[in-house]
Amino acid sequence: MKLKSLVLAACIAGLAGGASADTVKVGMITTLSGGGAGLGIDVRDGFMLAVKQAGNDKLEVIIEDDQRKPDIAVQLADKMIQSEKVDVMTGIIWSNLAMAVIPGAVAQGKFYLSPNAGPSALAGRGCNPLYFNVAWQNDNLHEGAGAYSNSAGYKNSFILAPNYPAGQDALTGYKRQYKGELAGELLTDLGQTDYASEIAQIRASGADSVFFFLPGGMGISFLKQYADSGVDIPVVGPAFSFDQGILQAVGDAALGVVNTSQWGKDLDNDANKAFVESFQAEFGRLPSLYASQGFDTANLLLSAMGKADISDVAAFQAALEEADFASTRGDFKFNTNHHPVQDIYVREVIKEGDVYTNKIIGTALEDHADVYASECKM
Repeated sequence: MKLKSLVLAACIAGLAGGASADTVKVGMITTLSGGGAGLGIDVRDGFMLAVKQAGNDKLEVIIEDDQRKPDIAVQLADKMIQSEKVDVMTGIIWSNLAMAVIPGAVAQGKFYLSPNAGPSALAGRGCNPLYFNVAWQNDNLHEGAGAYSNSAGYKNSFILAPNYPAGQDALTGYKRQYKGELAGELLTDLGQTDYASEIAQIRASGADSVFFFLPGGMGISFLKQYADSGVDIPVVGPAFSFDQGILQAVGDAALGVVNTSQWGKDLDNDANKAFVESFQAEFGRLPSLYASQGFDTANLLLSAMGKADISDVAAFQAALEEADFASTRGDFKFNTNHHPVQDIYVREVIKEGDVYTNKIIGTALEDHADVYASECKM
């Protein structure tokens, strides 16, 4: 199915009759081609699964591919706001694209519900009443990794991440919780695929552990090269480098690796069990972290639609703040800066039959809130 420019609706009947006057129109800009496309596809599929299950003919979704390019994302956002007259925007995966699109969208009076990117600049002084992050603030999973490294007894970590807002937040988050020394710290190129130089530096560093944040294809390349290098230093990372879509490409090199996440397919709550089962039935694959975030984002929006009219901005904002929906994470609540307060879990990569996946083995941080909320004034 070609999805570069595709209009989807909550149900076919809604399309046949046309959009009614009180229809909520959603503009989803996400990455559907090139590097990192799997992340955007999973967010889209999780979101649209929730829409399908709700059967709400008052919700229309317009989906566009940002190609992981900030200029394309800005052009698409302008078209959606000016021509398509969307009410709500969502979908962006990458923080550099989020920073290019979200401030302008909320300045024009549009709600933005982030299913992924959570740059620190939008969580503190740059917060906005119309901006909600349904996933996490960028630092959070990395803070969990730092807390885990302390409990594992690591004293000398080598840390690396790509040089863009989420990568910078990742290293900041790890260092905020980690109490040991740093054997080295690197910011790599965004989209980099050759890590021979970085692995050589790790080998020579005297590190007792490696923390890395390399999402999408970057993580696949690094893990394969790291396994082939023979360097025998344990690695720790956030779920982004060990998520469902990535693990199948990495294979045995990921087995036993510990990573941190606010979600897992084995979380024991009714909403999550139903989500995992229905996603697998619908798409023929296990859901990823990104799919769960897309699913939760749609259900948050649907819950607000059931309480308030989108034309009443204050009421709709209040309805979103209530977060009255059944999250795949169990209990869900927003902090004062519209970012989640939630547990961060420790997971281990395992193999179930022929499928590589994760199992939750502990909790790194409980009811964890980002540090930027105190700077948010709204």
